[in-house]
Amino acid sequence: MKAITYSEYGSPDVLELTERPMPKVGPGMVLVKVKAASVNPVDWKIMAGYLDAFMDLQFPAIPGWDVAGTVEAVGIDAPHFAPGDDVISYGRKDYVHGGSFAEYIALPERLLARKPKSLEWNESAGLPLAGLTAFQVLNRLGLTSGETVLIHGGSGGVGSLGIQIAVARDAKVIATASEKNHDFLRSLGAEPVAYGDGLGERVKALRPEGVDVVADFVGGNLEATLEVLAGNGRHASIADSEVEVHGGTWMWVNPVGAELQQLADLVDEHGIRVEVARTLPLAEAADAFRINMEGHTRGKIVVSVP
Repeated sequence: MKAITYSEYGSPDVLELTERPMPKVGPGMVLVKVKAASVNPVDWKIMAGYLDAFMDLQFPAIPGWDVAGTVEAVGIDAPHFAPGDDVISYGRKDYVHGGSFAEYIALPERLLARKPKSLEWNESAGLPLAGLTAFQVLNRLGLTSGETVLIHGGSGGVGSLGIQIAVARDAKVIATASEKNHDFLRSLGAEPVAYGDGLGERVKALRPEGVDVVADFVGGNLEATLEVLAGNGRHASIADSEVEVHGGTWMWVNPVGAELQQLADLVDEHGIRVEVARTLPLAEAADAFRINMEGHTRGKIVVSVP
């Protein structure tokens, strides 16, 4: 099969389109024919060697954890899916090796969910990691109907899905972004505020009594978070471990297929959308990584697989 691989740590220049053996499909495993995969910052951080201290990797590695595709075959004792099923996954395994930037990927059945019917393939590929991150953070914080949540980084992949998940729970949402993205935040159902100096004052003007929940999806916002949080408020960050010193929760998304299925059902029920900024073919995966590394796009960078 064709796959994007790298055999040493480095920049996107180390990525190559290569021929690799078909993945083996062991007990409890599902073989997925990949339709699309999306790039996440963690993909190029692993590739650059930034996570080598705590994440095992086997060269040559196929990058990618987000995938949308069709079940090709199932292994022994994998009863919940059948060939022809359309699925999605946050396919993080125990070590980095056989990822989603390939024609096929073998995944444990427990990591899979059925593809949302309301999303196209490219949109579906952008949902798992970003959407599950937002979903799990808001679950951990116990966001409920009628509460107000401040989302740092509302125009990003995680933040834009977090806004829509919160709105689906009948919460009031305030979200930060640059002014050029404020109309986009309004279209998702959030009250936009500009990030940077004076953020706390701007949020207090909207919610003088403080917000119930703060979800930080970009980092560097602890001071503003503590300034606007109500007395019994809860907060979490996916990018700033220091929140733990101040009663918050530092989180990393977990690959739980059952929760991803809950999210997929929520997407269909509430019309949640996934913003796709650009789609490139598998052979141009290196360019997809470069675009993601620039950090200036609104929405997901997706790689389509013929």
